[in-house]
Amino acid sequence: MNSMYFTEEHQAFRKSFQNFLQKEVVPHIDKWEKTGTIERFIWKKFGEMGYFGLNVSEENGGLGLDIFYTVIFLEELQKVNSGGFAAAMWAHAYLAMTHLEKEGSEVIKKNYLTASIEGEKIGCLCITEPVGGSDVAAMKTTAVKKGDTYVINGSKTFITNGVYSDYLIVTAKTNLAARNKGISIFIMDRNTPGISATKLDKLGWRASDTAEIAFDNVVIPSENLMGDEGKGFQYIMNHFALERLVMGINAHARSEYALDYAIQYMSERQAFGKTIDQFQALRHKIADLASEVEMCKEFNYSIAKRLNEGQYIVKEASMSKLVSTKIADKVIYECLQFLGGYGYMEDYPMARLLRDSRLGPIGGGTSEILREIIAKIIIDKKEYKPAK
Repeated sequence: MNSMYFTEEHQAFRKSFQNFLQKEVVPHIDKWEKTGTIERFIWKKFGEMGYFGLNVSEENGGLGLDIFYTVIFLEELQKVNSGGFAAAMWAHAYLAMTHLEKEGSEVIKKNYLTASIEGEKIGCLCITEPVGGSDVAAMKTTAVKKGDTYVINGSKTFITNGVYSDYLIVTAKTNLAARNKGISIFIMDRNTPGISATKLDKLGWRASDTAEIAFDNVVIPSENLMGDEGKGFQYIMNHFALERLVMGINAHARSEYALDYAIQYMSERQAFGKTIDQFQALRHKIADLASEVEMCKEFNYSIAKRLNEGQYIVKEASMSKLVSTKIADKVIYECLQFLGGYGYMEDYPMARLLRDSRLGPIGGGTSEILREIIAKIIIDKKEYKPAK
């Protein structure tokens, strides 16, 4: 492992987390994949071990560790071969909880953040809409101020943890005349009247609950506004770089997992009197794929380091997600081929890996949107700066 980024303490954490996952998570994965429900006990065990507080500051009840503990957390989650389980964990810790810590009031943090770190409460982040997609500023969900309350109407879709979460962080328009300057962020309890969720049937990520959520005259206290009214779009943009880097890291980690499995299989599978890892056509393909994965990994580590140092890495994070997810799909497709007919069987990991990986170029900003963002930076010289 590259000592430029990982210390002995990091390595000890990796080993400990690997052991935890093998003992507490892997035995349940197939059941959760079939039922589409991750049992609550595992959230509490993650909380007891401090895994949800890695990136949270000590003053807010977390461990305040550097970002490479998060990198390890993400990488090892990909190796349990359930993109849905991994997504449920990181969407809670790095989507919902990021907004809780950064934009939540002290009262909100007291009521939600501590319980989230401990795994007692599960959160989801609700941004995407049925007709909105990557065009966040075009959202239709509204929040109308009435006295000391807001009334929320609208819908969200493709929301990870959208069915079984305890609270929702929701974006809505508080100024219909404005586009991105009219968006605000709110927190609301799952049991608030007027909230309904429909579970979606997905190609992959089968273990996680992904939902379409409707808000029908949902009334919440004005204290549930997070941050300043009208600055929601800025808050979202501030955190998109982290989300995209998360998905880039996920991609290189599942690529590496697929390659490791394929290489092990090839060392045991025989054809024409020798193991298939001795055939030049396959060996050279492995060499090409491993080189691409290594380049993604090193690039992602360097971006993580810059993010840890406080740099605004919107261009690089967009590149990370664009390239890493594309390469992951390619690597896993080829690794399935290495297994021949067994690659197509559900008893082997490649079929699930292929399905789960396909969401990479879609979620958290499609590859098409990322290309346009990168093109604006490179060609049009557009400068993206963090919101204040």
